[in-house]
Amino acid sequence: MLDHVDRKILRALQCAPRLPFRRIGEVAGVSEQTAARRYQALRRDGVLRVLGLVNSRVYGSAQWIARIRCRPDRVGPLADALARRPEIAYAHLASGGSEIFCVIRAPLDTERDDLLFRQLPRSASVLDVSIDLLLHEYGAPGTADWTGYGDSLDAEQVRILTADRPPLAPGPPPQPLDEDAPLFDALAQDGRTTHTRLAELTGWSPARVARRLESLESSGTLEYEVELLPERLGHPLNATLWLRVAPAQLERVGEEFAGHEEVPFAGAVSGEHNLMVSVVTRDPDDLYRYLTTRVAATPGIDGYSVSMRVRPLKKAVSLISRGRLVPLTSA
Repeated sequence: MLDHVDRKILRALQCAPRLPFRRIGEVAGVSEQTAARRYQALRRDGVLRVLGLVNSRVYGSAQWIARIRCRPDRVGPLADALARRPEIAYAHLASGGSEIFCVIRAPLDTERDDLLFRQLPRSASVLDVSIDLLLHEYGAPGTADWTGYGDSLDAEQVRILTADRPPLAPGPPPQPLDEDAPLFDALAQDGRTTHTRLAELTGWSPARVARRLESLESSGTLEYEVELLPERLGHPLNATLWLRVAPAQLERVGEEFAGHEEVPFAGAVSGEHNLMVSVVTRDPDDLYRYLTTRVAATPGIDGYSVSMRVRPLKKAVSLISRGRLVPLTSA
């Protein structure tokens, strides 16, 4: 279980993924060395990964929400094979183990059949498939991350940390240059790779590395993902809420849910249920409390269903193996 120092470190990283350990130590009330040691322990134990990734919008990719209903006796191998594909993200088994839930990154103009069968091999184990488009993700960066482990930073500290983030330039993000390849290769393994190490890998000076990172971040080409394993932090129960919300209320309701400490993700989607909300809780009583208080008190919801996660398979890019976050290439 986390103590107050670990919680502050996690929250600081969610607000500013490349925050120097000196600043993290100041926020957590410990020395720079202690902050670095605590972070490395969490990373080494497979509880936490900070990654720097090319924004999928650079290549015109949209995010498609897929729910694949399978024969229970055949779902395991298919789910594992899908999770290993780089274009598949946030995969897990649901509905008693008979449904694969995943996010597919693919161009917006992809035909539905191409979208399905390019990612999903034709298999007699597949009984039904539904695919909807993610239209909008709610919550500003640093505010929509899961904080159910105990957010121990106050609003002013969060504001200060997120204020350091460079403002995004208008328009679609540009593609990275060929010379950026070593930079992105390193950040895809560890988003906190130091300027000195990045300079060694690129052959640039540390100052040039710093300028290039700032340019890639401000253009939106480079984005950071802070992956956490809630079950290793005392929150093993994960559910997806599929809500039906009146269009006039959708923006308000989506932003409200994105601010809940139990919610790592809230997004508008196409389909009968137009709001998808991921919820992380400690146990059934905790989830029931959330449904009967936070959800029940939100006006504008016309209906909902709940899908329970049975087995996690993948975060944004990391596989989940034996209760640890591991790189896709090493699992």
